[in-house]
Amino acid sequence: MPKYTSMAYKSWDEMIFGSAPKPVSIGLGPIELGKKYVYPQIVPHPRPGSEATKEKILREYQRMTDDALGRCVALGFPGLVIEFEHIYQITSQPEWAGAIFAQAKEQMKEYYDKYGLKSALVSTVADLRKPDMVHMRHSQELDWMLASFDSTAAQGADVLSIETMGGKEVFDYAVQRQDIKGVIFGIGVLSSRDMEWLWPQIVATAKKHGITPGGDTDCARGNTAMFLAGGYTATDLPHTFAALARACSAARSLVAYEQGATGPSKDCAYEDPIIKAITGIPITMEGVASACAHSEMQSNIVAAVVDLWSNEAVEYHDMFGGSSVEVFTEILGYNVAQMNAAIELGTAKELQAINIASDKYRDVHGFMLSPDNAYEIGKAIVANADSYYLRSRAAVLRTAELIAGDKKLTLTEHEREALDKARREVEALPDNEGDFVDMCLSEYKKVPGFDPTSYGY
Repeated sequence: MPKYTSMAYKSWDEMIFGSAPKPVSIGLGPIELGKKYVYPQIVPHPRPGSEATKEKILREYQRMTDDALGRCVALGFPGLVIEFEHIYQITSQPEWAGAIFAQAKEQMKEYYDKYGLKSALVSTVADLRKPDMVHMRHSQELDWMLASFDSTAAQGADVLSIETMGGKEVFDYAVQRQDIKGVIFGIGVLSSRDMEWLWPQIVATAKKHGITPGGDTDCARGNTAMFLAGGYTATDLPHTFAALARACSAARSLVAYEQGATGPSKDCAYEDPIIKAITGIPITMEGVASACAHSEMQSNIVAAVVDLWSNEAVEYHDMFGGSSVEVFTEILGYNVAQMNAAIELGTAKELQAINIASDKYRDVHGFMLSPDNAYEIGKAIVANADSYYLRSRAAVLRTAELIAGDKKLTLTEHEREALDKARREVEALPDNEGDFVDMCLSEYKKVPGFDPTSYGY
């Protein structure tokens, strides 16, 4: 498949929430993403113990789905996307997975027929392939995954997505040592090659059932770095190093769309503003409403160019305002109502500017995901499309240049030293992918569980 060599927009200022050059229609209604409207997406998770039997898990999902749809109708929200991120017991039992999706789709049809509520259902199959434990291309876990894609696509899913695990074993080894070379190899090369191998199979399944191949996320690596960096008081990883890892994530997550995915993208891919700048697809983002799942330092700025607004994940339980699913559906619904009101009133750029100003200089992660900088990183990626390695290296160097060159961005001496060190190391890397791969295969052969044949070497 050809790689992206140009941007979807003439400038970053053309990018805005709710609009995308390549809109996507999904589900009942349908839900139209990228057509001057932002929709909410709720991601409910079952409670521990509910997976004990098929009957229990079906009842849990029935309640969660009904709570989400019912709260939308009660408050007059016109549409909702529900994403089921598979737990192990669902992906590993494709028959259960299919039954859960069939049940949810029937509930959605009932609400659409009775109330006109638009809705769509996302199946995010769990990547059970732990690269340090199983072969990435030949395993029982892979067979379960592919079967669950098929069963959910056949029985109610409107979108297929995944959080692939390729390169995780090398990335984990490298990030603990602040080894930027290993991060580029793990994310930019190994994970990209794994996606290039897996995603055509996901796209084929989606086409077979007439549904949409959504997207992928660098959650297993890029988000790991972001969470290790943490907030101002965390000391496990420099924030600048985590930002460089995220730049690499963008070059990597782009592979899904080069292999036929069309969006909506996966919500926990914080690299998605860069993806949208390159591809023009509708993106799903998570921000302030994802505090139920994790803390972050860029909860407003990530809404600047969003098309589908998510909560990451919330476990099902009771709260004073109803169930957790009801409460977070309401929060998301009102978040996007404000965005859509701004679109209708012609003040979308003003709201975007407020969201950008809120977080751009809070942390380097928000800084690099600001649409202006995301666009610049995207330009570096498409200008170096000859190989996964070269575009990942270019993304890292451009991000380092942007961080170092902005006088408004305050860095501690520790953060500045980490940035400068990583930058020097990347600049010293080979210009040829073959030379880089040979060097890394030799150096990282000692990493526990790393099997080059899992990535076609």
